[in-house]
Amino acid sequence: MKRQTKTLEGEREVSVVGMSASRTSELVKPGTSLDDEVSGAPLCRFCRAPLRQTFVDLGMSPLCESYISTEQLNQMEAFYPLHVRVCSRCFLVQLEEYVSAVNIFSDYAYFSSYSDSWIAHAKAYAEQMTSRYLLNESSLVVEIASNDGYLLQHFLAKKIPVLGIEPAANVAAVAVDKGIATLVKFFGVSTARELRVQGKQADLLLGNNVLAQVPDLNDFVAGMKIMLAPSGVLTMEFPHLMRLMEENQFDTIYHEHFSYFSFLTAEKIFAAHGLTLFDVEELNTHGGSLRIYARHDEDRSKAVSARVQELRAREESAGFTRMETYRSFGEQVEESKRALLDFLIQAKRSGKRIVGYGAPGKGNTLLNFCGIRTDFLDYTVDRSPHKQGKFLPGTHIPIYSPDRIRKTRPDYVLILPWNLRQEIMQQNAFIREWGGQFIVPIPKVKLYS
Repeated sequence: MKRQTKTLEGEREVSVVGMSASRTSELVKPGTSLDDEVSGAPLCRFCRAPLRQTFVDLGMSPLCESYISTEQLNQMEAFYPLHVRVCSRCFLVQLEEYVSAVNIFSDYAYFSSYSDSWIAHAKAYAEQMTSRYLLNESSLVVEIASNDGYLLQHFLAKKIPVLGIEPAANVAAVAVDKGIATLVKFFGVSTARELRVQGKQADLLLGNNVLAQVPDLNDFVAGMKIMLAPSGVLTMEFPHLMRLMEENQFDTIYHEHFSYFSFLTAEKIFAAHGLTLFDVEELNTHGGSLRIYARHDEDRSKAVSARVQELRAREESAGFTRMETYRSFGEQVEESKRALLDFLIQAKRSGKRIVGYGAPGKGNTLLNFCGIRTDFLDYTVDRSPHKQGKFLPGTHIPIYSPDRIRKTRPDYVLILPWNLRQEIMQQNAFIREWGGQFIVPIPKVKLYS
């Protein structure tokens, strides 16, 4: 799960469906009153309609990647609302931007290469795209939020020119060491124009798990329109809102994730910037994601697939254009909290030892929302040395290397990155030697022996 966003670098004109932006006299959009603007009522980051409907309120939580050092344990820690709303006009589910992008992403603790299954996913993607679009030494592949080069390295191995765009300098440095040209910048209209002046346009433009991390969606998608070559293909992967709701994946909500997309809403956003979604794949990554394929409206060489039409119809049938569909999610989440706490309380009263596996963003949402601290989890472990020796934000649960599990022989291991449960259970199958069991908390508490 890579993070990328963009802050405005000055006023500019944007033309999208039902909207024009940035002069004060143009701020009041259809369906929005001047009172809404002046009163500070939150507005939809895409269509600027006032946000009055709660999707789920997870209370107050720290930034999910703000790991705590020993020296910081007794210092003040910032918490921000995790109050998610849904737009009644475009149905974009979204969280307000409480902290600037620079504070979140300029120095980042997430490195994609520490997940074996994610590396395999990236390699398979490179093989698929190279074959489908006949990429070669004359092509240019550009990845937005390219992290540590986990994906572009597979194109580079085929001698296909690549460019990464990554705002976190510490993460980008790892990609550069792999020989991957990387621009340390936030992406948007300004960066896209700069690269286009240099003669760079992407034959394949991609972003995996970045669209959700963008507070200024219109600037970001407009930038992709500029960056994409006339006959180029754009792919984006992001968690699918339908799966999030069906499988109760509320822990994927955190401050670094500003938006949560159905296919219908994503289609509206890209269409507003002259991009047509012509294909879509449903993936199992991150608990259920979409990979959308986009082209310029003017590029008629790529017909809209039956998969687009089928998913569009399925979401409409499931009620993703009706507000009542979104209103029941909050109670579902609260019941999940009660069920997990019931299990943990009974286990601790029975004298069981429980530890965590992983220190992902989703785990920090789960633990803070449920109030799970060292009274329930002795510690957690993570393969990333950048997290080891630190403490989880908010809960202050210590993070160790995975080999600590073998040394302490806990009764239960709570898998926080549940989307990687198969990989983690295989790597830690040795806990069965002493009768240990795995706990997977989402979509509901389940034990694995």
